[in-house]
Amino acid sequence: MSDLREAAMNSKAWPFEEARKLLKRFEKGTPEKGYVLFETGYGPSGLPHIGTFGEVARTTMIRRAFEVISDIPTKLICFSDDLDGMRKVPGNVPNPELLEPHLQRPLTDVPDPFGTHDSFGAHNNAKLNSFLDTFGFEYEFISSTEFYRTGKFDEVLLRAAEKYDAVMEVMLKSLREERRETYSIFLPIHPETGRVLYVPMKHVDASKGEITFDDDDGREWTLPVTGGNVKLQWKPDFGARWAALDVDFEMYGKDHSTNTPIYDRICQILGGRKPEHFTYELFLDADGHKISKTTGNGVSIDEWLTYASSESLSYFMYQKPKTAKRMHFDVIPKAVDEYHQQLRAYAEQDTKQRFANPVFHIHGHNVPASNMVVPFSMLLNLASVANAEGKDQLWGFIQRYAPEASAETHPDLDQAAGFAVAYYNDFVKPAKTYRAASDLEREALLDLRAQLEAWDGGLDAEALQSVVFACGRDRFDPLRDWFKALYEVLLGASQGPRFGGFIALYGVDETIALIDDALDGKLIG
Repeated sequence: MSDLREAAMNSKAWPFEEARKLLKRFEKGTPEKGYVLFETGYGPSGLPHIGTFGEVARTTMIRRAFEVISDIPTKLICFSDDLDGMRKVPGNVPNPELLEPHLQRPLTDVPDPFGTHDSFGAHNNAKLNSFLDTFGFEYEFISSTEFYRTGKFDEVLLRAAEKYDAVMEVMLKSLREERRETYSIFLPIHPETGRVLYVPMKHVDASKGEITFDDDDGREWTLPVTGGNVKLQWKPDFGARWAALDVDFEMYGKDHSTNTPIYDRICQILGGRKPEHFTYELFLDADGHKISKTTGNGVSIDEWLTYASSESLSYFMYQKPKTAKRMHFDVIPKAVDEYHQQLRAYAEQDTKQRFANPVFHIHGHNVPASNMVVPFSMLLNLASVANAEGKDQLWGFIQRYAPEASAETHPDLDQAAGFAVAYYNDFVKPAKTYRAASDLEREALLDLRAQLEAWDGGLDAEALQSVVFACGRDRFDPLRDWFKALYEVLLGASQGPRFGGFIALYGVDETIALIDDALDGKLIG
């Protein structure tokens, strides 16, 4: 075993732990299909949301870890449940009145309210593919509509008809008594209205592969289960899809976890081998509610990419997948800075440490260098005091602090400066609240002003931090009250950067002028 593989086999990073569990599945060697199949599912009832991205990102991390510890080829598919009926009109789409007449029809038969694709399902699938491509994921996209209507699912559907009673027995145990009366694993698609029907079966003919039922008007119909005339209820569909595709690994949110035994048993009844699983905690919005793609709460992929890089989002997804996390706009700056801290650390780490570093699981063996010579949080504070409308305003300060830096040589810093201005204007500026200094704070600020006026130490951030520290050390207990005062009086914020670094970036003379404006009451609008 190579040193690299040995380190991976002993790594405590969660993607390696999951990859090792999966490897045990193949103790007899490569599966008959020739590869290990990872799957992620997508319900295109609304626009792709950040949880969808997280599922693909985390699955990719486990796939990447598996490829370090095994030579068996791998494949990742993203399966869209776009044959599902539209149960309700999403609240975050234009022209919602266009969708009302198409309730209960498959999403790929519902008109696109955006007017850009053949159907609402196709529009949402395209959005999903576009974003996954933006992040460079390697995957194969499969449409449920195409899977059912072209006959690729026929063999398993015929087996479901043959094993109807056994699959129904599994499902009925999980249902309330009143639901059992009308439940069927098969959902026929009405030949005239095109609606997905939730009706009981009058007869299932396994020999012919047909079902007989009454529609909502009491008319009797007989349809083949093949060719897209019928789809499976979502729980049976999970297990049937695993059996049809021979899926080896799938992760999903905690809200699915109680259904795992159901999915597994149906997969086995239909001739498949249950896959390995990983259950992650759900993302929450600012109010602690589960993020929903239909209500559009929380942060969307588009919104995150307006304020930060895709890599910072991947970093956020790596962190503690078994822990529920608030996912609102205030998590973005921290994710950006921590991502770059890990990039800088990676260059000096040994193999064991690198395998524990999130950036390996984001980039694999091709981890880039960070050239963020100014932290994102500092750029935000700079944008705040400069009331920046564009990133060019920040570059004047940056180049005085780091003369070797430019937009051309430091592209991620240039990108981050643009993100910082956007974030400042949308989130920081509306919430800025300055206050007057207390008598003690005024005394300390005047001392800091005098120290800076006499300063001849250049733009040494650590030395300037010592000056700031000294001005507050004998006046404030606890000392954090001094730094809190600096942020609230000078920056209009409740928290901020290491102030010595801020002075080095913003400038000594500029900081003196800022103190004067604060003490003269000019910052309080």
